[in-house]
Amino acid sequence: MIVTVNADDALLHEIGALRPDWIQAHGAESALRLAEMRGFAQRGVIKALGVARAEDFASVEGFEAAADMLLFDAKPPAGAELPGGNALAFDWGLMAGRRFGRPWMLSGGLNPGNVQEAITASGADLVDVSSGVEARPGLKHPALVAHFLAAARA
Repeated sequence: MIVTVNADDALLHEIGALRPDWIQAHGAESALRLAEMRGFAQRGVIKALGVARAEDFASVEGFEAAADMLLFDAKPPAGAELPGGNALAFDWGLMAGRRFGRPWMLSGGLNPGNVQEAITASGADLVDVSSGVEARPGLKHPALVAHFLAAARA
């Protein structure tokens, strides 16, 4: 999987040469742009959507036809440099009972200590982690990854 933020055409062509299974679109991409991105991924495109409150789900419908999967992440705080990977969680209970036209996964502030709580609260079948298993920014810690996987499966 390759994670992108508002990838331009030149970057998509470079990504396409790598033949990734999935491309995760984590920026302000439109549904039309997701459809264009699909041609560069072997399996499909995942659209990341920021959530802070129930009203944030209003945008989901516009992406269900264009994305192959949805990823719900904590909405970054005002002034944040990154659209995701900020180690922030949101109220996972907001996901409970929601149904979507595409498979979805939960992200945002997950780590080995809270992933099972997040799964229980949200009803998620799939989870995504990044900073929650890092020894330092950008460096995954193998033991934390193993603990996360064990906790997610519990």
